[in-house]
Amino acid sequence: MEEPTMAQHPKGDFDLSRAVWQRAEGDDSEGAVEIAFVDDLIGMRNSAEPDGPVLVFTQAEWDAFVAGAQDGEFDLD
Repeated sequence: MEEPTMAQHPKGDFDLSRAVWQRAEGDDSEGAVEIAFVDDLIGMRNSAEPDGPVLVFTQAEWDAFVAGAQDGEFDLD
């Protein structure tokens, strides 16, 4: 089966062939979150499943996500 080269997003296609995946420095754990910036879209995936689904964000969506994380919006306690 051929690997997909694009992840669909309503704002445009995320070119997986150009993605340079990165994770938090020093995080060598299996299942770490990986991020890639391609043009004006941001992709997020699970490193344990590199051929699995990719979440795709616009810059505005990414900024809102990061701001929410910094404000503790997603804390589990």
